[in-house]
This record gives sequence, structure tokens and C-alpha cells, in this order.
Amino acid sequence: MDLAEFRRFTEYLPPAESLRGGHGETVPRDDALEELLAAFIAGREPHRILPLVHPDRQSMRFDWSSALKHFRLLRSDKERTREAFHIFEALPWVGMTGAACTFLATDRGQAIYASEPYLPDILEDHVALRRLPMGSLAHDYCDHMERESLSAAELVAEYEEWRSGRARLDDKVEWYVDRLRDTHDLLHVLTGFGRDVLGEQCVLAFVYKQRPSVGHLFVGYAGAAMTRLNSAWKVPVLRAVFEARQIGKACLPIAEQPIRELLAMPTDAVRARLNLRPARYYPKAQHIWREEGIDPHQVLAKAAA
Repeated sequence: MDLAEFRRFTEYLPPAESLRGGHGETVPRDDALEELLAAFIAGREPHRILPLVHPDRQSMRFDWSSALKHFRLLRSDKERTREAFHIFEALPWVGMTGAACTFLATDRGQAIYASEPYLPDILEDHVALRRLPMGSLAHDYCDHMERESLSAAELVAEYEEWRSGRARLDDKVEWYVDRLRDTHDLLHVLTGFGRDVLGEQCVLAFVYKQRPSVGHLFVGYAGAAMTRLNSAWKVPVLRAVFEARQIGKACLPIAEQPIRELLAMPTDAVRARLNLRPARYYPKAQHIWREEGIDPHQVLAKAAA
């Protein structure tokens, strides 16, 4: 791994010869840094033996009435994550099982399955992540989660609460589904789309190429249309969402990447590796709203009032 990208962070830190845990971590000498990164990336945990596809896994169907019902609830409070889960269930990615099987049939997919059995265990361990160099995706991810008072475990808990009564099918497809969920906040960090209303809509449009669920596109575009109606015409709401979808088309699917390896890399290097270019219209919309004294987090709630 090229260590040069990490070296630009040393100018902000006092010199040090060894690692000391915590937020004020310094960049160690090359041999120690290489050992640290290699140990983190190679993390392995035993897997239970699971079938590729559980025999009880059913084909997916659309339920537009359920999707509309839960969208009305979601638009009044974007923090009601379970409503989004309902929508994604009602308007699913019908090719998901095939995509999971195709990925897991590759050497790369099998290697990632072996090294990353459960992403929340990796993402929740901020102590281990903070030991990685300043400027890494791991540090930026921890900063985001701590600033927003978020937790990978809490997202899983909310998901499990939503699916109460629904059988969990223990197969490798379920592992793939979990990765689609657990990489959501990494996407916020990498794309620069915030957790405000438009930011969430942009993330959903962004991931459509990577996981073509009609639910993602429905929430992204329907929400953007409502946001558009509640905003001055100079705010480029629809342009931001359309642009996010175009950026996502060119980007490699993050759920199919080795997350340990990405976390150990400089964030800008991760963006370059995934072919993820910066957005223009989302930041412009944020700037206009703030100049007008409007909280971007409350735009859709105001429309639903």
C-alpha cells in the first residue's frame, strides 16, 4: 500500500515513534504503519456453514399501496428508519438473490465473505478504527458517527425490530443483504451527502445502480419532488438527485468491496478507487438554504405539516 497519502497528516501532529491509541494518534514509521494496516485488513473470524440460498427464500413482489402508506409516515420524520425498511420491502430489488450469488461465486466475493463475516462488529469498534492513521476512512467514519450520535449496532437493532415476526433466512444471501444495510453510513462519508432530507434522497438515488431497488428510487425521487415543491426554484433539488444517480452509476458497489481494506486507506484514495467524483448541486442547495435561514433537515417535515 502507498503510505505517502498518510504522510501529509503528520504536519498537524507531534512526532512519535510508536502507536498510542486515541483520537490524537500520530502516523508511525513505515514498518509499523505497514504492520498495523496489514493486521487490520487481514482480520478473520470463523463463519458458520451456511447455504448459498435458503430453500425457503421466496421471490419478491411489489406492493405499491404499502409503499405509499409508509412513505407518508417517512416524509413527516426522516428518522423513522423502519418506514424506509417497509418501503424497500414493498418495492424490492427483485434481482438481489442473483446478484448475491454472482458476487459470491467469484474469488473476490469468497475472500470478502471469509474476512468480513459481520460488518457491524468492525464498524462499531471505534477503538480499533481510531488506531488506524489520521486521514483514513476509518477516522472520517468515526468522526461522522460520533458527530451524528449514530451507531452501527443501533441501525441493526432498528432493522431487527422492524423485521420482528419475519423469519431470518440463514444463508449467504442474507449476509449480502446485511452488507447493503451496514455500508449506508460509509456512503454518507464518501459521497459527502449529509443526513439532511436532500442528502438522504441523494444517497438513495446514488445507490440505485448498485442495488436497483424500485424502493430506493421511489423514496429518492418522490421525496425530492416534495422537497422541490417546498423550496425556492433557485434551489437545485432535482438536479442534486439526478446528479447523485449519475455519480452512483460510475461508482463501484461499496457492498462488494473489502471494507477493512477501504477503512485503512486515506479517504480520498478510497473515492478514487471507487471512481466516486464530488457532487456539485447538493452543496449548492445546502448553501442556498442556509443563506435563507432554512434548516435543511426540516424541509420535508415542513412540507408534510
